[in-house]
Parts: sequence; structure tokens; C-alpha cells
Amino acid sequence: MNAKTKLKEPASLALEWDSGKTTDGVVGIEVIQSAVKRLPNAPGVYRMMNAEGDVLYVGKARSLKKRVTNYAQGRGHTNRIGRMVRETASMEFVVTRTETEALLLEANLIKRLRPRFNVLLRDDKSFPYILLTGDHPAPGIFKHRGARSRKGDYFGPFASAGAVGRTINSLQRAFLLRTCTDSVFESRTRPCLLFQIKRCSGPCTGEIDEEGYGELVSEAKAFLSGRSSKVKAEIAESMQEASEALDFERAAVYRDRLSALSHVQSHQGINPQGLEEADVFAIHQEGGQNCIQVFFFRTGQNWGNRAYFPKADPSLEAGEVLGAFLAQFYDDKPCPRMVLMSHEVEEQELLAEALSTRAGRRVQVFRPQRGEKKDLTDHALQNAREALGRRLAETSSQARLMEGFAETFGLESPPRRIEVYDNSHIMGTNAVGGMIVAGAEGFAKNQYRKFNIRSTDITPGDDYGMMREVLQRRFSRLIKENGLPDLDSAQNQGNEQTDAAEMPAWPDVLLIDGGQGQLAAVTQVLEDLGIADMVTAIGVAKGIDREAGRERFFTAGKSSFTLPVRDPVLYFVQRLRDEAHRFAIGSHRARRKKEMVKNPLDEIGGIGPGRKRALLHHFGTAKAVSRAGVDDLTAVEGISEAIARQIYNHFHENG
Repeated sequence: MNAKTKLKEPASLALEWDSGKTTDGVVGIEVIQSAVKRLPNAPGVYRMMNAEGDVLYVGKARSLKKRVTNYAQGRGHTNRIGRMVRETASMEFVVTRTETEALLLEANLIKRLRPRFNVLLRDDKSFPYILLTGDHPAPGIFKHRGARSRKGDYFGPFASAGAVGRTINSLQRAFLLRTCTDSVFESRTRPCLLFQIKRCSGPCTGEIDEEGYGELVSEAKAFLSGRSSKVKAEIAESMQEASEALDFERAAVYRDRLSALSHVQSHQGINPQGLEEADVFAIHQEGGQNCIQVFFFRTGQNWGNRAYFPKADPSLEAGEVLGAFLAQFYDDKPCPRMVLMSHEVEEQELLAEALSTRAGRRVQVFRPQRGEKKDLTDHALQNAREALGRRLAETSSQARLMEGFAETFGLESPPRRIEVYDNSHIMGTNAVGGMIVAGAEGFAKNQYRKFNIRSTDITPGDDYGMMREVLQRRFSRLIKENGLPDLDSAQNQGNEQTDAAEMPAWPDVLLIDGGQGQLAAVTQVLEDLGIADMVTAIGVAKGIDREAGRERFFTAGKSSFTLPVRDPVLYFVQRLRDEAHRFAIGSHRARRKKEMVKNPLDEIGGIGPGRKRALLHHFGTAKAVSRAGVDDLTAVEGISEAIARQIYNHFHENG
């Protein structure tokens, strides 16, 4: 993101931006020294930019003047800071009311701008949560991922969707809450199977009254909010009362609910006895890389763990990396009441104050020294050590494969980005093109793309025409968004101290699932766009009888060839091709499924889910709607005469 992009700052901060731009061509210490003269002794955030306006570093300070003066002295800097200072061409500053606000703003800006010299949290996947809806008389319990736009209570985060699914499954047995959609709820006339197997209390058909269901919802909310012991005690008391009243059937229901709650608190493995709500962080450094392992504990249970590999300069100590990581981690996530760490971090009290401010309650941040909490951090540290060991081994293996790939196909250097393309269709219908991406760290799934074939000029089943459309769309957009690649800078990347694992926008190699014909189609597209010399295209034709191991490879200007059956590069290419095939087929099936369930009413403008539901409830089927007259249509609730005429005209072109 360009440094001049206007950012939406946190509403709680009273900010005053000051631009420290200097004369063109002046860089380094002179820029910083000129900026120092105008800075106050106040807390705030500063940004250092290079001559192109790219943000190099975002930092916060208790005193902007003192912090920036340290940079201006030009001595005692590490190599990393020295490079940063030399590249600085301009600076911008923001004054905040407190240092806590400066820390929160710094984390916000780092996540948005991703400066090269900061510790960067690589977090391209959102966490799943449990949602207890609040916009319906009978709230439901659902798995949720993404923006929290729906009214209700969100509980989490969970480390994986599987952990959410298992927990909801147990909570269904414990609290008998519905998991059906609102539309299904409204259309039920008799209880569903979940009611029969005692997984739902049946609020849809009045099997439980609104007050009774509300009590179940309140109990579930209390349990998920950390008051699990109280909820279990109340259920146990109710079970005892029912037993004493000789109502053994009702007592059995309470018994089953207690059993389900015990299952929730035991099926996740590690479950500390004295810890209701906490996140545990542990960092391990090795080989110039960092791994931070995060464990989530809520309601006395382990809600899973996840490993992170933040980008950081190798000169930074573990505590420095962990402190920067924590500030960014909670920028968009709810903070628990306790944060446990394997290492001491800089400005620990300030971090605790900032997290407390964001959460609106006290948050403890500390490194435990003994007891159960210390055991948890030690366990997380062991997981971090093992995860980083696996990553280093995989990266080393991947690097050797990339080197072998470059040698096999005559490339000047190992590729940093390989794009693999494949098409999938049935007799030309629902045609989809798939693109998968691989790099120094294996498959980059966040870079995958699918292309629904749109052209009406392509003969159904014309694989060459499909591939031309996919490549034309892919590289036209790439040129528009990123411009042409700078070959000189790409060749000199080895001389820069950049992150080798950073995925570039432009591919080095295109792997095409096909032989000479497919390769010719791809080459023609690249020549038409003027980029044939910038990307190496390779065709991979299936072997005799489509047998794996006998693939033939085609490259422009060279004779085709095969590889020995046990060649590691051949296995590598097969993995890439199979992954592209899997992705393309999956995308095709999803599109075909969508077409199969498509309703003719979806094609009519102004007919949303509500009107569509009303029409189907009134007429039964879309076909019956198509045969209805205008008067019949207006009899449906929510359908005006104008809408009725629009529906009628859609199905009767001559009407």
C-alpha cells in the first residue's frame, strides 16, 4: 500500500498527522535530522518512507523527539536499522494522547501497511467462532467465520473449523439448541430428526415454549462465557431434584446434558484445572526463522492451537519478535483475561494496558514461573520447536526440488513462483479454468484462482480456446495491477537482504497440463501481450496410456523429453499437476452443483430471498409460478402489481 493512502484510524484516538517531507533527492540521516527540529516531546507514531513512497518502518514512541533523535545520531545502529535509515527519504508522524494509544495505532498500521523492516504477522486465514444469534426469537448456534455483521454473541477464537464442529455437536446435546437456518425454522410443520435423537428441543414446532428455550440459551451463553462450573452445578442440582421427585425421565435428560458438558471439557486433550480463559504464546527461533505457537483456552477447555511464522529480521531477539507479534495479533481479535508467554517482552506493562483498553476490562500479560501455567507455556514451546523443525525440513527439501527443477528445465535460477493451469468441464458445460501456485514454502493456497469460462465464441470442449481465455484474463489483469516485471531487479534479488519466501506477484514458470498444442496456445497469448520473454512456459503431456511416470515435457524452442521414472523432479511436477487437477475439478463441481440447484426466479430482478420464499410457499414450485397470471401473483404477500407484471413478463416474452 502506498504511504499516501488515506487510512481509517481508530475512532478512539485524537490524531494529528504531520508530514516530514524534504527536498527531492535527500535521503538518510539528513531527512531525519530535519524532521527532529519540529517534533514534540509527546507520545506518537512515526512512519519512515523511501523515495518511492513505500513505508519502510512504523514505530511508536513515548517521546517522538527523543526516539527520532536516536536515528539522527547515525551511530550505534544494527545493520538492519542502518539500512533502514539510509533508505529513508521522508517521514510522517502522528501525535497521540498516551503511549497506550500509540501502541494500538502502531499495530493497526503495521498490519495494514506491512512495512519491510517491521515484524510482520502472516495471518491470511480468519479464525472460526461459535455464533449464538440474537436476531431471532429462538436463537440458533452456528459456526461463523469472517466479519461479525450478524447480531448475536460470538465465542472464540477456535484454532480450526473441526474444533468448532466438535464443540457445537457436544453443545447440541448439552443445551438442545437449534442449528437449522431461519428459513428452515419458519417452514417446519413437525419436529425434525434432531429432535427425535435429543439434539434439539424443537422450538420450531412449539415442543418447548419460548421461556423454556430462553433458559437453555442463557445456560449456553453462561457456559461459553466461562461460567461452566456454575452451569454444571445448576444442572446437577436440577437432576437431583428430579430424582428425588421420582421423575426419572427428566433426571435422565439432565444426566445426559451433564455428560455432554463433560465431553466438551475433555475431548480437546489438554484441559487445565485452574485456567478458565487464557491464550498461551511460545516462540522458538532457529535458522533465522521464528515460530510462535498459540493455544486457546476458554471455559476451562482447550479450543485448539495454531502455529505462526512471522517475518522478522534475524537479528531480533525472541522477546522483541513476540512483543510485536502480540500487539498485531489482537488488533482484530477479542482478548482473553489472561495472556501467558514463554519469554519476557519489551514494555510488558504497556502491552497489558493496551490490551485492557481494547478489551474494556483488565487483561493480565505475564510469563509464568511455576505451576500449571508454566507447564502450559513449556508445552506450547515444545510444539513451537517441533513445528519450526518440520518447517525447516520442508523448506530445505522444497529448496532442493526448486534447484533441481531449475537445472532440469534450464532456468538461470530456482523459481520463486510457479503457476500451474488446468481446465475442467463435461462436454464443454460449466467449464472452469484453475490456477494453483507453488513457491519456496510449497503450495500457496491463498494465491489460487479459478476462472469461469465466459466466452461464447469458444466451441464446447475446445481446451485450447479455454486456455487462451484463462491466460489472457490472468495476465491482462496482472499487467494492469502490477505493471511489467523489472527483470534487472529480479535478477539482483539475491544481493538484497529480502525475505526469500515472500511470494512475488509475477510467476517465473507456467506449467500447462497439455502437450505441444496447449503450449502453442499459451505462447501465442504471451507474445500478444509482449511478455513471452518474461515467463517460461512448460507443457506437461500425459504419458502413454495416461500412465504416471511417462510424462513428456515441452518447452519453446527445444525438443520434448521425458524424465527417469524415479527422478525427484518428476515427482515434484506430478504433485503440482495433480494439485491443479484437483483444484480445477473441485471448482467445476461447485459450479455444476450451483447450476443444478439454480431457480428460474433467481434471474428476475427485484426478487430477493423473501419474495422468492413467499412465491414458492404460495405456488409450490417455480414452474407453477411461471404459469400464474398477474392477478394470481398479486395475491401473494409482498408482491405488488408492478412486481407481478415483471414476473409475468419474464416467463411470457410476448406478454
